[in-house]
Amino acid sequence: MKFRIPYQLALLSALGVSLPYSARAEDPNGGLVIESNAISENNLMSPSKVLSGDELQNKLGNNLGATLSDELGVSATGFGAGASRPVIRGLEGARVQILENGLSVSDVSSISADHATANPLQSTRQIEILRGASALMYGSGSSGGLVNVINDRIATSLPGEPTGSVNTSYETVNQDKTASAVVDTSTGPIAFHIDTAISNANNYQIPGYAEQGGPNANWAISPGVPQNVPYSSKLPFSFNNENNLGLGASYIGDHGYTGVSLLRLNHDYGVPTADGGFINQSQNRYDLQHETRDPMDGFSAFKFSISNSHYMHNEFDNNGVPQTNWVNDATELRAVLDHQSWMGWKGSVGLQSSTAKLTATDIASGNADIVPQTVTNSNALFWVEQGNFGDFKNSLGLRYNYVTQNPNQASVYADSISTYSPPSLINRQFNLGSYSLGTIYEVTKGYGLAAAYTVSQRAPSAPELYAFGPHDATATYIVGNSNLQIETSHNIELGIQKTIGLIQGKANIYQNQFSNYIYGFYTGNTVSGDGYTNYPVVASQQANATIKGVEGELTYNWQQNGVGTRLFGDASQGTFNSGGNLPLQPAPRLGAEIAQQVNQWKMNATYIHAFEQTRLASFEIGPTPSYNLLNAGVSYTERINSISWTGYLRLTNLLNQDIRYATTPETVRLYAPQPGRSAMIGVRTAF
Repeated sequence: MKFRIPYQLALLSALGVSLPYSARAEDPNGGLVIESNAISENNLMSPSKVLSGDELQNKLGNNLGATLSDELGVSATGFGAGASRPVIRGLEGARVQILENGLSVSDVSSISADHATANPLQSTRQIEILRGASALMYGSGSSGGLVNVINDRIATSLPGEPTGSVNTSYETVNQDKTASAVVDTSTGPIAFHIDTAISNANNYQIPGYAEQGGPNANWAISPGVPQNVPYSSKLPFSFNNENNLGLGASYIGDHGYTGVSLLRLNHDYGVPTADGGFINQSQNRYDLQHETRDPMDGFSAFKFSISNSHYMHNEFDNNGVPQTNWVNDATELRAVLDHQSWMGWKGSVGLQSSTAKLTATDIASGNADIVPQTVTNSNALFWVEQGNFGDFKNSLGLRYNYVTQNPNQASVYADSISTYSPPSLINRQFNLGSYSLGTIYEVTKGYGLAAAYTVSQRAPSAPELYAFGPHDATATYIVGNSNLQIETSHNIELGIQKTIGLIQGKANIYQNQFSNYIYGFYTGNTVSGDGYTNYPVVASQQANATIKGVEGELTYNWQQNGVGTRLFGDASQGTFNSGGNLPLQPAPRLGAEIAQQVNQWKMNATYIHAFEQTRLASFEIGPTPSYNLLNAGVSYTERINSISWTGYLRLTNLLNQDIRYATTPETVRLYAPQPGRSAMIGVRTAF
């Protein structure tokens, strides 16, 4: 038996490190290319959506949620321009894991919607949305799905000459000035990468009043939330400033590669609640990745990766007084072996290990603010397969996860109230088992029927277990429950698709049944303390729940030369089995896109109608108003010598609509609409 794993990697392999499931391609210029960070694009193991190239550039927003919000089944939260996370099929937070190059982004955005994701987007090459068996390679409990943001910081090819790109733009709605650059080069077998970006945006203009319904709105204001001044021009605390620097180096050999990278991110942004505030965010991230092809008989690749991240943000009130310091120190290791075809099946087996120490400290007192210091450990084994048998294309996945939550039992909460007792700071252990089965039956060439069944288990997060204290951004008092049990989802999905010809399309229906669904229950009580008045008490609880939905799209000549069109729509409904609606559910949508390419010109337009959301939880204020979103863009590309120049114009919210997402907590939704009409003009160069 032959082996090609260097002895230096054996110890790391035993520790449990890996790289994502990968596909390889040949460089047309003769160089070696290993697409190490992309998910396999075969059958059911492929992402449900891939954004790349011109499509990604046309949709790239200030944050991840805005970038993906027009995709099928995907909406977004909206805490101003700085913080927005994707909501997939009515699920968000911890149920939608965010990855960077196949490893956790290791921020705290899943804890609360006012926390931004630590994903610089200007250097992004590709964004993938994963569900089913392929998602089980990366985590348990992602019942909504996974979002994998891919960059080329660790290069996997040797450019024959230096390559790169520069992008500059200006946006009118917030005077946003953005510049970014990416450069790749090599010497001998060593490839080097550098990327950087800077963006400075002021408070953005809004189409009408900040307050939903204007200054004479007839909805009841939540207790303790002051009525906002009816700003009708710029929204206070909606600014967004970011800069980042990424470096990478890789050794590219005949049988694989080894690379390292680092990222420094700085992000300052406003939180446009009724009271207002802002957050200063930073992250240092270090990655090591390796792949050996054909490491031994019967196996096509061995991959591992390690990431270490130090994440921090400080929260400030509207007077600039620091309130809370959040820190998350995380390390993740993965190891994967891809095996060659065996009885018609190809797949991967691997292990994953991670540890994260979360600390939230009240800056004034030095005590635990909202969440005590908690160490979360996770160790997992996974196995995924795909196989084609006649007219059936099948996938399966298994994952076992052991998770522990270990709070610092000596922690003292910065805030205490006599009417509620803090949760017990007890250690918790969870054994999680998840699996997925799927098949596509090819009725005739290019026409298929699909079915998938996924069971996913999630352990309660540290805030859900141990939180206790006021959260200014949501104007609520959070009370955790240290007795929460494992949340289990049973998702069944049926679909039909046409993948050949000028006209293509797909449609899916799904039902996601939850046992022990974890949610924040508004108790109806309010509390007051130092710096806050009449905050509603929100306690972690569990109940059985169901989310049902339908989504579909029909395309004509899409993403090809000439004229292409796309029609799409999605709708979901989340309910508690005992009665009542789940909170923060997206509104139904219908949309249309048209695009045309003529020589060097490219033009596109998108229209989305979001319906009024009347199916709200008993404690939500509504309804959420309907809106019509119209975006358009045009670009012209000219190649001069060896440099490609592209000038572009992007127009957003052309109808200047008052847009408020039903997926956003009412303490923001009622006081902070999305930006009004805007134009972005920019120039991109590539060499």
